[in-house]
Amino acid sequence: MKPLVSVVVPFYNEDENVQVLAEKIRAVLETLPEYEYECVLVNDGSTDGTREALEGLRAVDVRVRPIHFLENRGQSAALVAGLRRARGEYILTLDGDLQNDPSDFPKLLELLQTYDCVCGYRVDRHDTWVRRVSSRVANRVRRWALGGGVRDAGCGAKAFRRRCVAHILPFNGAHRFMDVLLRRAGLTIAECPVTHHPRVHGTSKYGIHNRLWRGIYDLFGVRWLRKRYVTFRVEGEDE
Repeated sequence: MKPLVSVVVPFYNEDENVQVLAEKIRAVLETLPEYEYECVLVNDGSTDGTREALEGLRAVDVRVRPIHFLENRGQSAALVAGLRRARGEYILTLDGDLQNDPSDFPKLLELLQTYDCVCGYRVDRHDTWVRRVSSRVANRVRRWALGGGVRDAGCGAKAFRRRCVAHILPFNGAHRFMDVLLRRAGLTIAECPVTHHPRVHGTSKYGIHNRLWRGIYDLFGVRWLRKRYVTFRVEGEDE
């Protein structure tokens, strides 16, 4: 049986991007005949036509599995919900704004043959100066405060083996600190350069307030959590 790849994407008011991204995902994964795939697309309480767009995809492709939140709960909640409902041995994540590129999937999957998690980093960012500066500052402070870590914690392009999901805890901001908990659990992490595109449709959900300052604030909680986080293995149980 071919291994199953789950693609998890959170969407919040991205109705113009849904169809385009789904087509890009399908085009890439259909060039990888060694895998089966599914798309777990999470509607984070959108108020535009995102729900209808996702249901339209499900109507024509059984591999599309929409999840609809009753209210907007944020990117971390949407990602965790998708990760927990993914059925694949390999799980790939993207943002829903078309700035990540599914063409990076083959190299992410290749690295997953050796590592438990692969974190993308954007080598040529196409963002506003506010987003670039706040992200750069937050990443530097994060590495200083935590004694290391990945270079681009906010990048949505990531890949996981299924064993990672149990160690990703649901809290607001978790998507920026997944690597911290996975390292604490003894799992292996690689970094990989990925493509980044300028946003064409929709508007960014992040700025100085909810990207830089909140990210720095979250560091204190994650530092405490990393020290208190416990893992265990049970004899006779699979990973």
